[in-house]
Amino acid sequence: MTYRSPATSGTTAAWKPRAHRAALWSGGAALALLLVAAAVVLSWRSQLPDPIASHWAADGRPDGFSSLGGFVAVLLITGVVCILAFSALCWFWGQASMTRRIVAASSVWIGAFLAMLTVGSLWNQRGLTDAAQATNSSGLVALAVLVPLVPAALVALLLPGDPPLAATTPVRADAARVPLAPQERAVWLRRVHGGPGIVVGVVAIAVTAAIAVLTQLWALLMVPVLLAVLFACFFEFEVRVDASGLRVRSGLGWPRTFIPADEVLAASKVDVNPFTEFGGWGWRVGRHGRVGIVPRGGEALLVERSGERSLVVTIDDAAAGAALLNTMADRAQAR
Repeated sequence: MTYRSPATSGTTAAWKPRAHRAALWSGGAALALLLVAAAVVLSWRSQLPDPIASHWAADGRPDGFSSLGGFVAVLLITGVVCILAFSALCWFWGQASMTRRIVAASSVWIGAFLAMLTVGSLWNQRGLTDAAQATNSSGLVALAVLVPLVPAALVALLLPGDPPLAATTPVRADAARVPLAPQERAVWLRRVHGGPGIVVGVVAIAVTAAIAVLTQLWALLMVPVLLAVLFACFFEFEVRVDASGLRVRSGLGWPRTFIPADEVLAASKVDVNPFTEFGGWGWRVGRHGRVGIVPRGGEALLVERSGERSLVVTIDDAAAGAALLNTMADRAQAR
């Protein structure tokens, strides 16, 4: 798809304070978690072996060692780089509330994940004189993946959505329409599922489940279960266009999004490459804050809306959906 900056209508900078606040407090919270974890493990310096165990083999025995300072430095560098990247995405491209929620939750998750992994991996080494004697809890990785999902989900839920912002310019004249009588009603409904991401998901679930069984680290079975739920959420969607606007809902009912008809500037059919435009499959944030629901590549529905926001959904018969949405937008703006 040839990139075009999202169309604008009305005040185009109204979203920036919301994006900046979300980037600052989510990034700040994530960095605070990292710093607390670093302070905790550094306070254990006299109780830890030197060097410490920093990596474990599949059987739970240490197979990599590091100085405590080096271990903490890797934690901080990795975490800071990831958090700054997410915060920058929110700061510069956080036009849509969905983008702000995704990247803010991701910042908090990565901060909590690295903090738990660091503290947990060193907890069992306190009091040892030889790090080779350390044992790694089989549930540590699973807990470090799962527990941070709670604060991450809370962040996503607590961030406010976008306030109503009706378009102040009509739908573009060159956008396709459906010829409907003034009182005639119409609904366009499609479902999208599958795609290459499902194959990746099945392989990831099978591999993580096999590792858990072969190593008898049974707590790791929580990871493939979580992956199964995530892929069910992000690789099947129902897309509906009616008089109210565009609705997209996951096969499990969440996540979901809604674009009111009176906020539509133009809808059109485009072709999408998930990797070059969104970095992969699923519910993604692409260049310049464009939100993509892309379980596969190819034909897609592009909706440009007020406030410099836009949404892409890969779906069959996208041209028909776009034409009906433009017609409904004309009606909504004429009221």
